[in-house]
Amino acid sequence: MSERRLDDTEMATWLPTIRFVQLLPQVLDRTLKAETGLNHAHYAILVTLAAQGERAVPMTELAQIAGLSRSRLSHAIDSLEERGWVRRTSCSSDKRTLTAGLTDAGRELLRAAAPVHVAQIRELVLDPLTTEERAQLGSILGKLLPGVAAAL
Repeated sequence: MSERRLDDTEMATWLPTIRFVQLLPQVLDRTLKAETGLNHAHYAILVTLAAQGERAVPMTELAQIAGLSRSRLSHAIDSLEERGWVRRTSCSSDKRTLTAGLTDAGRELLRAAAPVHVAQIRELVLDPLTTEERAQLGSILGKLLPGVAAAL
């Protein structure tokens, strides 16, 4: 059985990690809202839909890709649909399966928001790192992400 507390070395790794993980979404959200009127969670959904091309994405698949509960996704899709950025339809092969797709207005919004988001990602995450550190970060997160994703 492992110790019940982290040692000093573990804490020196953990504390900045958790602080970064907590602060980054808040900063991204604030900037996107100020610059484009779009919150970060909605931006992530639009990007996820855009990455699927013209294919309508089943809501269960979209929830998994976007890392949202189905309830939270449903509320977000409601909001995006009301604004005309997303359309929700029933799957042609199974009317019980709801799908979501990006509208032309949603694509335009994403085109406007992407440069703001990309600039901030570069400023806060990528630019402070060397090429080697970026590769290390990607490798480290690639090792950690499956365990976190599986725990959902």
